[in-house]
Amino acid sequence: MTALFRYTPLLDKFAVSTSAVCAIHCLCLPLFLSVVPALSATVLGQESFHEMLLWLVIPLSLVALSMGCRKHKSWLVLFLGLVGLGLLIVAATMGHDILGEGGERMATLMGAIAIAAGHIRNYTLCRVSMCDQ
Repeated sequence: MTALFRYTPLLDKFAVSTSAVCAIHCLCLPLFLSVVPALSATVLGQESFHEMLLWLVIPLSLVALSMGCRKHKSWLVLFLGLVGLGLLIVAATMGHDILGEGGERMATLMGAIAIAAGHIRNYTLCRVSMCDQ
């Protein structure tokens, strides 16, 4: 198998980190904006931040989860990832309009947790089955 298509645990670690950034942003932004109102003028204060983060999360998660799943055959990993991505996409694109602010926040958190759980399971299974060999 070529190095280009070989699973690397770094992908899962990075994907869990981006999910954590998304969750922290979602939970803490209202507090940060009340303490530092000028933050609203930055990209972090914009509603489109979640959409921009999706451009990183979607390909990263799809590549890491599908490569690991192909090797260790745990469909739970792929299921968790797809459910998480679906929740994040809905929350980022139309969550505020459909779910309201609280629902959007909850969908984002649930999506980030599902994706992180999928990546953690993927990482664990790949360590056991030595996917990176």
